[in-house]
Amino acid sequence: MIEAVGLVKTYGRSRALDGLTLTAGKGVTGLLGPNGAGKSTLIRVLATVLAPDGGELRLLGRDPGADRLEIRRRLGYLPQEPGFQRGFTVFEFVDYVAILKEMTHRRSRHDEVRRVIEEVGLTAVGGRRVRTLSGGMRRRLGIAQALLGEPELILLDEPAAGLDPEQRLSFGELIARLGQDRTVVLSTHQTEDVAALCDRVAVLKAGRCAFAGTPGELRALAEGRVWVSPEKAGGLARRTGDGLYRGVGPVPETARPADPTVEDGYLLLLADHLTEPTP
Repeated sequence: MIEAVGLVKTYGRSRALDGLTLTAGKGVTGLLGPNGAGKSTLIRVLATVLAPDGGELRLLGRDPGADRLEIRRRLGYLPQEPGFQRGFTVFEFVDYVAILKEMTHRRSRHDEVRRVIEEVGLTAVGGRRVRTLSGGMRRRLGIAQALLGEPELILLDEPAAGLDPEQRLSFGELIARLGQDRTVVLSTHQTEDVAALCDRVAVLKAGRCAFAGTPGELRALAEGRVWVSPEKAGGLARRTGDGLYRGVGPVPETARPADPTVEDGYLLLLADHLTEPTP
């Protein structure tokens, strides 16, 4: 579904993507990386909102340079900061996006609008103005419009931002369902989302793909390098709720080993980006 080789995207003197190579097929692929790593730029390139300055890209077996309209008909996209017509109702907004997606038959379009609104749990507020919705509800509204038309490729930029724990659970179930027969790519800062939702994960670092594999393989990078101690030792240590310090890196003599997590593997991979946490 996604084949990217050597992608380059430059803003002035800054390279947001610096020769990035990535492939993704059916299932859920998570994009992890610190701020400025290129996650949102990559999502926008994959959504055909931005054209890369270099490299090769194929989406759904097609060249975005020649077949952008056909690709857009088959993808759904949630940007990091979606623009809402705040005076519209929930139903009116999704219906408006459906019209933009060339759904011209009124009855079948409205059936599809109701379907995606129900998918994200907003049926009860379908008649409310967008400006009256909470941040979490607006995020779910953004997800709803991305699902219109049963797209084969779904691109979600920080989709779980602002969702409460119950909403995150429902969102996780929805993403797992979608990933069974289509390609979903989501960017996130939350390693727990990757561990829970994703079949594969790509870690972006300075505009390149520093790691691509399964969450289990990312976790395994920290095998034998995670420790717990009553004393702080090392720059990658942080204090936990029980008063102990949990660290990643060489195990001090006074510490005991601990089981690694996806976050531990991620922290080790990006160690040069980290500052020492405050206890």
